Amino acid sequence: MSSVQPTAPRTAPADAGALPEWNLADLYSGIDAPEIARDLDEAAQRAGAFQARWKGRLAEAAGATGEDGLGAAIAEFEAIEEGLGRLVSYAGLLYSGDTASPANAKFYGDMQARVTDISSLLLFFALELNRIDEGVVDAAMERDAALAHYRPWVVDLRRDKPFQLEDRVEELFLEKSVTGHGAWNRLFDETMTALRFEVGGEELALEETLNRLQDPDRTRRAEAGAALSLVFRRNLRTFALVTNTLAKDKEISDRWRGFEDVADSRHLANRVEREVVDALAEAVSDAYPAIAHRYYALKARWLGLDALEFYDRNAPLPGASRRDIGWDEARETVLSAYRGFAPDMAEIAGRFFERGWIDASVRPGKAPGAFAHPTVPSAHPYVLVNYLGKPRDVMTLAHELGHGVHQVLAADQGALMASTPLTLAETASVFGEMLTFRSLLERAATPAERRTLIASKVEDMINTVIRQIAFYEFEREIHTERRRGELTAERIGEIWMAVQARSLGPAVRLGEGYETFWTYIPHFIHSPFYVYAYAFGDCLVNSLYAVYEKAEDGFQEKYFAMLRAGGTQHHSELLRPFGLDAADPAFWSRGLAMISGLIDELEAMDQPA
Repeated sequence: MSSVQPTAPRTAPADAGALPEWNLADLYSGIDAPEIARDLDEAAQRAGAFQARWKGRLAEAAGATGEDGLGAAIAEFEAIEEGLGRLVSYAGLLYSGDTASPANAKFYGDMQARVTDISSLLLFFALELNRIDEGVVDAAMERDAALAHYRPWVVDLRRDKPFQLEDRVEELFLEKSVTGHGAWNRLFDETMTALRFEVGGEELALEETLNRLQDPDRTRRAEAGAALSLVFRRNLRTFALVTNTLAKDKEISDRWRGFEDVADSRHLANRVEREVVDALAEAVSDAYPAIAHRYYALKARWLGLDALEFYDRNAPLPGASRRDIGWDEARETVLSAYRGFAPDMAEIAGRFFERGWIDASVRPGKAPGAFAHPTVPSAHPYVLVNYLGKPRDVMTLAHELGHGVHQVLAADQGALMASTPLTLAETASVFGEMLTFRSLLERAATPAERRTLIASKVEDMINTVIRQIAFYEFEREIHTERRRGELTAERIGEIWMAVQARSLGPAVRLGEGYETFWTYIPHFIHSPFYVYAYAFGDCLVNSLYAVYEKAEDGFQEKYFAMLRAGGTQHHSELLRPFGLDAADPAFWSRGLAMISGLIDELEAMDQPA
């Protein structure tokens, strides 16, 4: 931890305009709102009554219709789940807004525990439903329209059947999650939020320090890189313990459930076949030299360097526009791009600005990074960004609003079927980024501006595709080796450096200190193997956008239908109307070819002045 005195809280540049903070009153008016206690009590009562009515009787209900049928039971289950989702969403969003607040932390922890206790009363339902013969349930769906409505959810639930355990073990796993992986996740979040980094005499939080790696002044970038390395190294024991514990926790769960590969549980949750992910990972790793290695060699030449240091990787290009982008301009840039694709898309995204659904300010204690939280269908999503006025911040805004539009459209599917597997959840976000990029590119006034835009997009794609598959490879090695025993922080660093060197190539020099940079990646902690979803989504969108550019009328309607489907269809069904098939190995090569083509264009341009 740095010993310098804190400076005044840092915010976005003065010309960024007033940055919004979200209004969570659509969920609850405040931490002490009486509705919270009321809703908790009501959920507990409903869950208890639900268990008393249906436990041990679902096979019988499969032969009935109406109020005694499975359709009615699932509808009641969904209503209770939605109520619990509202409570835990509010607690999570409040906590993200200020993780340093003891009151928020206590409220979040208490709410997690209480909701878990209530959920344990409902745990029997999916387990017992999966024990009913599939033929019996299929016949029941033919008789009962209310049950047939939930066919996608029931079919999806069956995929979990081979890996579910007896009821009491499942109940133990659920209740222990609060003191198990949930507690370790919280420790990571609170530790990371509390870290401070001394850079140039200032004490900065993580987000602000990472942002310095995009500073045009190389000395300031180097200072930021050194500060990050220093503080990460001081906290290595904690982060190594968290990583080892969560990897072991996952191994225990996987072993009990019968998952063979370290990532199989994620593939199941994503409703994607292991072979499809393997094909993606192989295609991307094969493309490391043609994309990342080639681009970083080009960038090093542009910067006049023999090689990039790790802190140069996201440096702005010489001659690039360095002006800060105000919030109003960022808003109009994104909404204009969305409007050019479909007015409805811009209208939905506009609600986030107009109705207090965005938290954009940078302040002490606020969670770093960015996300879009769907909350529950009866409410609406919320978006969190840390807006610092950089071009990448505009693209991040476009990305998260893409998620938000998707979540709004899918909400009509209801609490059980609105959620989209991660592999497709990134489609709308990356598509939103692509729309914004293409809109800006069309408006580029000079070749230099065009070069800057293309280079920025290539870097975003490398970060989304190359970097995320490298992260996936890193996780695979960590979780595989953890099965043989604990890994030291040094060993984790060795694996990190080896994978990063393979992916980034010889034009990026990974100097001393970079071996600690695995510590700050939250996806490794919160959602093991989540990262390949970004690469899946980016390559998919590259292929999807190529279809859009060649499509006649009707593409927008098909695109919106895909988003509205939520989690009701497999990725193969959703992509079929566009003539795309993720199981085809050539599919990934086509997506990667778009990135390579942009680098071709950059190489053909004159060297910057």
